[in-house]
Amino acid sequence: MKRSRTVARRVRRGGKRGVGTPGSKERMRRKKPRKAARLANPAPQRDDQGYAQGYHEGLYDGGERLLEAALPGDRIVPDISVAEAIAAGIPHVLTRSIRLMGPDELCAEMEAALAAGRPCSIVRLGDGELLTLAQDTLKPAGEIARDSPFLSYAGVDAPDGEARDTLAAAVRKATIVGVPLSRRPNYQPLLFEGLRRNGVSLASLRLTSSTINYALYESGQLMRIAAGKRIAVVGNSAEALARALLAAGLDVVHIVAPVNGIGDAAGAVERAAAVPFDLALVSAGVAAVPICVWLAERTGKVAFDFGHMADRLGGTSTPANA
Repeated sequence: MKRSRTVARRVRRGGKRGVGTPGSKERMRRKKPRKAARLANPAPQRDDQGYAQGYHEGLYDGGERLLEAALPGDRIVPDISVAEAIAAGIPHVLTRSIRLMGPDELCAEMEAALAAGRPCSIVRLGDGELLTLAQDTLKPAGEIARDSPFLSYAGVDAPDGEARDTLAAAVRKATIVGVPLSRRPNYQPLLFEGLRRNGVSLASLRLTSSTINYALYESGQLMRIAAGKRIAVVGNSAEALARALLAAGLDVVHIVAPVNGIGDAAGAVERAAAVPFDLALVSAGVAAVPICVWLAERTGKVAFDFGHMADRLGGTSTPANA
């Protein structure tokens, strides 16, 4: 098993007024009300950010969450509001839906690509990717930087228009794109218009769920596909993931770590392509999308955006809001 020099060096080092009744003299003229006594410990001012967060959570729980639960798990409906869905009824709404590929179909796609030596990139869009695409297209980039500090952990320091454009270009070229079923504010509400404003046609994409990484692993299908294949692991949790995969009997031939944000995507591809492999599992935040696309194109192999499954399998922790 070969490692990049960066990894080897690191291993060696260990390293959200009651009104009163006026008296007779006061029937024609009321006294001015007394000023309220000043409290020794005045009530704290309302936390506007906390209030807004609570408001949006309540708005979601009373609307979008109910619509989300009513829709089938393999369908998304572009450009629909809760009010429209209520007025029309779910059966009518489903005539506008887009079916998503399920685990069995995706598994067959990966196996066919592996057998034929055909490039296949499977990427996923979560809140980090959608906020990256939303920079100065749906929301001011400065607002995103202020309200979504976790985006830096995902490898994008907003404002970063180059990251947005790189991501959009990669999504256009990906073999299969995972999209969120969640209708929370940073998910489907950003998805459809975010793709459109970045010049990505939804109709041109082959879609699956953005949680397909969990579904493939939990069904056992991913491990079955990976058995007997040369595995490359890419991302900041790559070493821990490699240990877990090796313990499960898989052939991990290459580790690429760390990946220093989306600006390091091209470099990560160079390092990953240096050793022959069949299947790459990439867990590198927003950078995973271009890495998967470019790596599959360059090598003719299968590259899968494995996301936080790497942390789960490797036993590494992630920030609470990541």
